Amino acid sequence: MSNSPVVEVKAISRTYGSVRALDDVSFSVPAGQVAAFLGPNGAGKTTALKILTGFLAPDSGRALIRGIDIEQEPISAKQLIGYLPENNPLYHDQRVGDFLSFAADARGLTGKQKRAAIERVMQATSIVEVWGKFVGQCSKGFRQRVGLAQALLHDPPLLILDEPTNGLDPLQVVEMRELIRELGKTKTVLLTSHVMSEVEALAERVILLNRGRLVADCSLQDLLCGDDSRANLTVQIEGCSAALAQQQLLAAAEQAGLNISSISQTGLSLEDVFRTLSAKPEEQN
Repeated sequence: MSNSPVVEVKAISRTYGSVRALDDVSFSVPAGQVAAFLGPNGAGKTTALKILTGFLAPDSGRALIRGIDIEQEPISAKQLIGYLPENNPLYHDQRVGDFLSFAADARGLTGKQKRAAIERVMQATSIVEVWGKFVGQCSKGFRQRVGLAQALLHDPPLLILDEPTNGLDPLQVVEMRELIRELGKTKTVLLTSHVMSEVEALAERVILLNRGRLVADCSLQDLLCGDDSRANLTVQIEGCSAALAQQQLLAAAEQAGLNISSISQTGLSLEDVFRTLSAKPEEQN
């Protein structure tokens, strides 16, 4: 699979009045990668996703999908994107099959191509059992699957998934993660989530925004293990209480005569890194 970028964001900025939602943000995502797009509320993620999907124009900079500028050629670029928004807008008074038929029509699919596409996404997302149900009668987990099915109808190379497991029960979360992991084998996936365990389970790469600026862009492994100065140390001590060990170890372990049987080093959790990089300037001092 080619490593050429499927997503390229080049020096994008966007303001709302006096608020600078995005400030000169640049990143790219190569083909075949599952990347997590993270940040606290108000970081600029939603604005960036709106620009990437063609719903909003940047004040400056460019967003390209496989080299196509989404502002200059929106139809061509959008044909390469499958989008599952956080609120998953579905027509609850339509049956699942009718909704997907409508979505296929909107994508310009007809005849055998349309029937084959609907069959493909029905199997891929395991929604056969709710095919004849009204969307509003389906569980939240199945509605998420139906939303994902419509995003897959035109077989796009890029999937943008905004909080894909939000509101699901634990079993549904596991099922959705397995589905995303399987899709990531053949597609580029850009997903957002506030659940760090989900990011660790799915993503190879982390792109992190804070206050409209890019503060991290690297592999998940590098983010968690790349900075030894912020690592956690676990010390196992024999022969004294934990309180006494803590006091004396900070002063001088050897001089205190402590019998340190082992010291192990572990990297930070993704939640630790997220809190550090998402802190406000006054909290970092």
